[in-house]
Amino acid sequence: MIEFRNVSKQYSPDATALRDVSFTVAKGELVFLAGPSGAGKSTLLKMIAAVERPSAGQVIVNGQDIARIKPAAVPFLRRNLGLIFQQQRLLTDRSILANVMLPLLVTGASRAQAEQRARAALDKVGLLARADAQPLALSGGEQQRVSIARAIVNRPQVILADEPTANLDRASANQVLDALKAFHSVGVTCLISSHDEQMLDAAARVIHLKHGQLEVAA
Repeated sequence: MIEFRNVSKQYSPDATALRDVSFTVAKGELVFLAGPSGAGKSTLLKMIAAVERPSAGQVIVNGQDIARIKPAAVPFLRRNLGLIFQQQRLLTDRSILANVMLPLLVTGASRAQAEQRARAALDKVGLLARADAQPLALSGGEQQRVSIARAIVNRPQVILADEPTANLDRASANQVLDALKAFHSVGVTCLISSHDEQMLDAAARVIHLKHGQLEVAA
C-alpha cells in the first residue's frame, strides 16, 4: 500500500527533513511513527498525501509514484486518503454534521447522500447525538473525533494521522485511538505519528525516526 525507497527530503542545504528512508506498509496494517519533534514524521506523512515531494528516492502509494504524479491527479489520490492533523481546522460557522458532509459535497455527492454518510461517520466516533452542535461547543477530544469522522466519510483506503492525540487528556486520547483502531479493524490501513509512550508501548509495529533517519523498524 505504501513504500518508501531510499527517500530523502531537503528543503535547503542546511535543512534536511529525511535522509535515505526505506520501509513498506502493507494493506490493512496499523503502523505508528515515533520520534522527537523535528525527526521528520510530519514531512513523511505529507509525502504520502503528495503535499511534499521527495528530493531523492521514491514514494509509492497504492501503485502511484508521488514524484511523478501530475497536479491534476492529486485530488484523486487524496480521495483514498483520510488526513487527520493536530489542528482540526473545523469550520466554526456551521454544525459538526455540516463539517463532516463537506468532503462529500465537494466531490459531487447529493446532499441527502452526504448527510446519510456523515451521520454514519459521526455515529462511528460516538458523536451522532452532537450532530447539530457547533465545533466550539465541543471539547478538544470531541473536536478531534469530528476530524476523524470527516477524514473517513469518503471511506478511504488509508488514514494518515499526525499526532492525533496531542494535547488531549488520557480519556480523550484513548477515545481517539479507539476510533482509529475501529477503522483499522475493518481493513483500513493506518499510519499514525505519536509521542504518546503509552500508545507506542501497546503498538504491534513502530517505525522510529531520529534526525530524519530511520532508527528502528520493528
